[in-house]
Formats: sequence, C-alpha cells, structure tokens
Amino acid sequence: MVLGIIPARFASSRLMGKPLADIGGKPMIQHTFESAKKSKLINKVAIAVDDQKVLDRVNEFGAHGVLTPSELPSGTDRIAYALKSFEQAEIIVNIQGDEPFINGRMIDQAIEPLLFDKSVQVSTLAKRITSVDELKSPSVVKVVFDYNNFALYFSRSPIPFVREAKSNLEKIQKAEIFKHVGLYVYRREALLRFAKLSPTDLEQIEKLEQLRMLENGFKIKIVETELESLSVDTPEDLELARKYYQKMSTFKNTK
Repeated sequence: MVLGIIPARFASSRLMGKPLADIGGKPMIQHTFESAKKSKLINKVAIAVDDQKVLDRVNEFGAHGVLTPSELPSGTDRIAYALKSFEQAEIIVNIQGDEPFINGRMIDQAIEPLLFDKSVQVSTLAKRITSVDELKSPSVVKVVFDYNNFALYFSRSPIPFVREAKSNLEKIQKAEIFKHVGLYVYRREALLRFAKLSPTDLEQIEKLEQLRMLENGFKIKIVETELESLSVDTPEDLELARKYYQKMSTFKNTK
C-alpha cells in the first residue's frame, strides 16, 4: 500500500496554529488533504497531528487523523509514530502540511521511482531555479545530484558555485541550479531506520534534516519536476495563498 501522511504541527514558531489557518473558508490542512487525494498512486491519505484542536477539525472534514506526542521534534518523527497504525503501508509519502495546493502529479512523480526500481529507498523532488531571488534566499534549499540523479548535497547556499559568472543572473543562466521541493517518499524500513538516527553535524550546521540521511549513507533519488507549489511558512505566505485561492476560485466560476 502507498500511504500519504501529512504531518501537521499546530505550534509553528513562525505561524502559530498554521494547520487551522483559514484559506477561503477552509483550514489549510483540509486544502492540503484534498490536494493530496488527487494523487493517482496514493491508496490512502492520513494526517499526523500534535494537537487535539487540529484532530477535531480533521475529523470534521472526514480525514483519518492520528494524534502524536507534541514533543516529537520533526515531521518525520511524527510520520514514523503514525505509521504504527498502518501495518500494510510499504511506501510512505511525506506530504508537507503547509503545501495547500500541492499538485497530485508532483506527488506521483516522486512515488514512481520506488515503484519501478526496488533498489530506490528514498526519493524527493527538485525544480530548476529561474529567479535570482530564489538563488539568494536561504529559505530556498538547493540540491546537487550525480548523473544517476542521486543527491550529493543539500544547502541553503547557492550550489554549485559558478566560478566564471559575474552576477547572480549569470549564475542561473550558465548553470543548472536546482531547488529542493520538500516532498519525500520512503520505503517503510528506510523511514523507520532514519527516524531512529541522531542528528548529525552537517544537519545541525545547515538546519536541514535530509543531510542526516546523506551523512548516514542513504541514497536519495532526485526527480526533476517542472511543476510548482506554494509553501506557507509566514503570515506573508498565508496572504499569498489566500490571494491565489481567490484567483483560482474566480477562474473556475467564470469557466
């Protein structure tokens, strides 16, 4: 079974109560759930929450919610805890709860390598950077990968360093620079093994959990995508999401 789990943390440091933030009359977590359900390869979608208020709301719109300990340090830990309730799940998709409009095709693109190649244990997405703002932003994580599309490194800094470029614009014109899209797909054993590992040096320096995998020898398959998603991390992002939803709703109503 391919299981999608959405970790939802109420006590977000940058946007308190984020899963319940209203977007067009629905909580953000409901938008994420409904978007994830559009995947053609996922058999079931569940939501791993850290707060009873979120669980109550999840139950109201008919999703399968799992209450996890609030002290769990990461979404990955929350997913690993929730996985106890799903013994038949062989492939697990970590769908970020703050991606209300995640494209179902993006999810399927990330799942496909594990369906077609039994040796692949973990996969994720990357999209080519086309703007200088994304290149410069430390909140946009960059990734470099080898000729077989396995990750070499993730960083908040622009990588690779384009030595001959004289400007940031020239960097993205001269080289293919990719941003990481934070959607992960794991085989069950790989996820449970990863969740037991202690934080590593590079992970703590960059504040990037995926570096723990690389430092412990995991091979992460990178799938290139042309699709885009909107992540909500701040109040400003939330306003953008509301405007996007309003625009899309207006477009549907005029068709």
